[in-house]
Amino acid sequence: MATVSAGLPMIAIVQQNDIATLHAAQVLSVFARRSVTIPPRCRRMASPAPTRDRVPAWLRWTALLWLFVWVPAYWHTWGPANFLHLCDVAVFLTCIGLWSNNSLLLSSQAVGSLLIDAVWALDAASRFFAGRHLIGGTEYLFDPNFPLWVRLLSLFHVLMPFLLLWALHRTGYDRRGWITQCLIVVPIVVLSRFASTPETNINFVYTDPFFHRAWGPAPLHLAAVIVFLIFVAYLPIHLLLKRLFPPPQNSAIFS
Repeated sequence: MATVSAGLPMIAIVQQNDIATLHAAQVLSVFARRSVTIPPRCRRMASPAPTRDRVPAWLRWTALLWLFVWVPAYWHTWGPANFLHLCDVAVFLTCIGLWSNNSLLLSSQAVGSLLIDAVWALDAASRFFAGRHLIGGTEYLFDPNFPLWVRLLSLFHVLMPFLLLWALHRTGYDRRGWITQCLIVVPIVVLSRFASTPETNINFVYTDPFFHRAWGPAPLHLAAVIVFLIFVAYLPIHLLLKRLFPPPQNSAIFS
């Protein structure tokens, strides 16, 4: 009897352990049957970052090679002040954006270039086919005093919109592109006033391209140019790109 009574506590402990194990198994089975919903934002954060470059390596090297050819040719033909043209600034920043896979730079230059390059192409086509310019700005393209091969380099205006749209398809459109371009255009326009003359009229800082006149004193005219670019030339493009392209999947990769 003493032996049996001594074994009873051990039996009770084993039975309690079995009950606890059974209860834990039941709880785990309940959780296993439940579907766990992960918020979309958490899924995006948990998803692995893309391992491949958004811009192919061959295009990145082509952009770098283009700068090595284009910069010396333009510098020798038109001088360093010529690079203050907003379309030329866009070439530099686009090439840097392609090389570094930087969607913010590519987005800002898409905002600043799509409409401007389209107008440039229309003006050049009007001069070529109809013999007259629409608003001007492409007169140098038909000036025989400059080497033909250097003038033909300016045809980048025709290719840039397609290149930038393709790049945004790869990287996404950064919603900060419009603000970034606004911050870029203000100092460039102001510097253009000091670096150009009424004859060169870089970025139309002396007279506008439509009425060929100055809108008041220099500060007022520069303000008019900046406001026109930001709200007439850039803002509609920004709104359009927001509808056409998603934001970058991982902004840290492109920052």
